[in-house]
Amino acid sequence: MSDAPNIAEPSGLKMIAVMGLIGLGASILLVATYRTTLPYVEANRQAYLEQAVFDVLPRTSRKATFTVEKGVVEPLVSKEQPGVRVHAGYDSLGTLTGIAIEARGQGFQDVLKILIGYNPACECVVGMKVLESKETPGLGDKIETDERFRSNFESLDVRLSPDGRKLVEKVILVKKGEKHEAWQIEAITGATISSRAITSIIDASAADLLPVIRANLDIIKEGR
Repeated sequence: MSDAPNIAEPSGLKMIAVMGLIGLGASILLVATYRTTLPYVEANRQAYLEQAVFDVLPRTSRKATFTVEKGVVEPLVSKEQPGVRVHAGYDSLGTLTGIAIEARGQGFQDVLKILIGYNPACECVVGMKVLESKETPGLGDKIETDERFRSNFESLDVRLSPDGRKLVEKVILVKKGEKHEAWQIEAITGATISSRAITSIIDASAADLLPVIRANLDIIKEGR
């Protein structure tokens, strides 16, 4: 007969309880970490957006933010205010330099968020900045780094019809080396899906928002 002590095997309920406590502790830790870091994440995101406005609107020294909702343009007074955010840029004399439009759409991996720099004087896109992207490293992320692709947005034609209701020409994607018109975007070889996503976002945003912006341009110029 063995003299070894009789050690009872842990019951299934006890193991479940222990695992539950461990899971609860991990969940509490994750929530606490999220709440602690969220203000810093939001601050960094806001700082990046602020700089992006100046990047896509040359000669801008200050900005004012507006919302576009149901055909109405209003100054932003609250984070909870509905509508698409647009940022009007002004030079040192207070003259409008352009309008930076926040836009989003489906990319290859996830939702793409971009900032479009629009100049009402030439009715053209004069800059594009990626705000958030999860595109494939080395391929889709070239929409942020490829200089030839970025040159598409130095003077992209988004003119409106005389009545101001629609684009004269739809913004379209073409293959590399086949760009012949000012409203065309030349794709990145190997990143066609991401290139098409940017094209679709710009075309849709321009078609939806530019008629409203034109109709309310005096309000935007005054910065109120």
